[in-house]
Amino acid sequence: MAKEVAKPGAQGDPVDLRASDADRQQIADRLQAALDEGRLSLHEYDDRVKETYAARTYAELLHLVSDLPQPGLSAADVNARRIAEVKRAARRMPTALMVLWTIWGALAVINLVVWVLVAMTVDGYVYPWPVWTLVPGAALATVTVGVQMIRTRKAT
Repeated sequence: MAKEVAKPGAQGDPVDLRASDADRQQIADRLQAALDEGRLSLHEYDDRVKETYAARTYAELLHLVSDLPQPGLSAADVNARRIAEVKRAARRMPTALMVLWTIWGALAVINLVVWVLVAMTVDGYVYPWPVWTLVPGAALATVTVGVQMIRTRKAT
């Protein structure tokens, strides 16, 4: 019986792939930067560097720096990024509102196009019924503003 050979490109999770010497050196450089910034003690740095050069996979390497921020980031920078991400998420409109705005917009455009076609083909005055689509549009705008205000208040 012949052994099954893995097909090229049929690989599992990328973190389970084998790491190269360049990858190990890059992690060692990050550990050195963390030591220089005072994030690691000399003993902890020494232990992690030993583990770095003994690591075989990306998962083993990433575990060694998982509790360290990128070099040069201060606690204030990390906190500012976290707050900015929370505010960005709060500004994002909920999916339900996006769907409602899309439906309203489509109906408003269809009404307007039909009214224009009717107005062009009929002699005389045609009542501008598409103006009534502004009523649900105003209600939807009010709900959207209210939801966004609530989400913004919860984010801060």
